[in-house]
Amino acid sequence: MIKVIIVDDEQHCIDRLKSLFLTKFAYKLKLVGTASSVLSAYDLIVQEKPDLIFLDVQLNELTGFDLLSKFDKLSFDVIFTTAYEKYAVKAFKFSAIGYLLKPVDIDDLKLAIDKFSDTIEQKDYKQKFDLLYANFKQLSLHDKKIAVPTLSGIEFIPVSSIIRCESDINYTTLYLTEKTKLVVAKTLKEFEELLTEYNFFRVHNSHLINLSFIKFYNKGKGGTVQLTDGSEVEVSTRRKEAFISKVMKSD
Repeated sequence: MIKVIIVDDEQHCIDRLKSLFLTKFAYKLKLVGTASSVLSAYDLIVQEKPDLIFLDVQLNELTGFDLLSKFDKLSFDVIFTTAYEKYAVKAFKFSAIGYLLKPVDIDDLKLAIDKFSDTIEQKDYKQKFDLLYANFKQLSLHDKKIAVPTLSGIEFIPVSSIIRCESDINYTTLYLTEKTKLVVAKTLKEFEELLTEYNFFRVHNSHLINLSFIKFYNKGKGGTVQLTDGSEVEVSTRRKEAFISKVMKSD
């Protein structure tokens, strides 16, 4: 049985999860307690030593991150529950952290629990939380930045400084202004999901470009794009029509 704790400052949200646990997941989950504040949650975790915590992002005047920061080492997994959408959800996806949108849907809950059961691992989990928190803090900034994991820590990169992103299987190279570049252990698809609404377009399976840096488009079967840093990127045939349409609208 998976020992579970629910941490949420809204009783109706706790009741919703408890009801789903009891009616649909009693064979797999054992609810060992609930808490509505950071302090009570910390005491409960120390006492019960759960395997999994369903953690609300906002806990009165504090956050779920304040709770996690109290632990030097995390001996449990976390699935965040949140009412936030859009940007916050992208922060979750980019940080590889499990999350559920409120009100919690039973199918989404089943997927989250199945994923936890299949991939129980704590490797680099603290860094994932740090990365998620860093991206959350950037949500309200005018000059949007993304926080990306590096070997030495977390680097904050202004979106406006990214010229293009190039795929290398499970890694992505970010080509930045001032002739610098950064290799990140994230797929190009993850960057595509994060950056598309900031005027980026995936012109090829291996390339995502910032349309603000286009210098010239060379016609051809798919064609190529010249960027202001002097690089030239191929446009795939199947993406050509959508690319041209996007470029015309971006002006």
